[in-house]
Amino acid sequence: MSATIVQFSIADNPPPRLDKALARDVPEGASLSRSRLAKLIADGAVKVDGVVVVDPRFRVAEDAEITVAVEVAEESHIGAEDIPLDVVYEDDDLIVVNKPVGMVVHPAPGTPGGTLVNALIHHCGETLSGVGGMKRPGIVHRIDKETSGLLVAAKSDRAHHGLAKQFADHSVERRYLAICYGEPSSNDPRLRGIKGASFEASNILRVQTFLGRHKTDRQRQAVSFDVGRHAVTRARIVQSLGTPAVAALLECWLETGRTHQIRVHMAHCGHSLIGDPVYGGRRKLSPKAVGQAGVDAVARFRRQALHAATLGFVHPVTKEEMEFEAPMPDDMTGLLRALGGQV
Repeated sequence: MSATIVQFSIADNPPPRLDKALARDVPEGASLSRSRLAKLIADGAVKVDGVVVVDPRFRVAEDAEITVAVEVAEESHIGAEDIPLDVVYEDDDLIVVNKPVGMVVHPAPGTPGGTLVNALIHHCGETLSGVGGMKRPGIVHRIDKETSGLLVAAKSDRAHHGLAKQFADHSVERRYLAICYGEPSSNDPRLRGIKGASFEASNILRVQTFLGRHKTDRQRQAVSFDVGRHAVTRARIVQSLGTPAVAALLECWLETGRTHQIRVHMAHCGHSLIGDPVYGGRRKLSPKAVGQAGVDAVARFRRQALHAATLGFVHPVTKEEMEFEAPMPDDMTGLLRALGGQV
């Protein structure tokens, strides 16, 4: 397999380890993250002053001549598919898309094609410089199949590493719009009695629990207070819906990002999302509160009313602060109007 040769010198006062020194001094245009460099060292692709070094802890001196043989990225085993994408932003290192309802993010045994990754491989084509040595987009977060909204993917190894770090340290801003049953208000004494739920200033609901796999249903997540992964969700009421209020448009934001987190936390509080087939159940709303049109709209809504509306992060290469917004899709705006809300 052909390889690209990257050559450079170690600058003054290098870090004590070879992997850290390479990460600091490798030319930016090489698009090599520290994790990728570590793998290249282990594979014997790095020479220091003409000698192969495979120990990442090797102490390298300033002015040492470095040669890195980077194999040309392999074609992905995932097929390219010409599926239209709503591209919100794109550059050489990353792409932000507004994912439609019904699209799976990544191929899996039950969904081998028709996914966002298949579409991205086709759309990006030769602009994919490679993630981990393969021409594929780097997926650093996912949203559920039936949830719409914003998602960022890396096109280069350096972008993948930088984005993954931001998601790992929870510095990415992710805000969702959701339509739930009931009104999660601090005036409701029932809510104050739910373990893990509390209210902050400005009537902001805060839910803090652990989340893990359900004991009997592996497709579901379940709230726990002793095992699982730490999860924190905040939500505020944007609009009360109905007279009296029997539903609400919420803005939800994540301190952590766990599978089904908003859906599970809102159901835990007794305010499951309208249409959620896993955690919601079907509730009969009063025609007196929302009219027959509202009742019918809720009955017809067959997916969780959840949309990833805002995504903010620091560009992993340019270091520019970026924020994107995507409007609610037509099915959610239709539901909101039918319940008497304003779009």
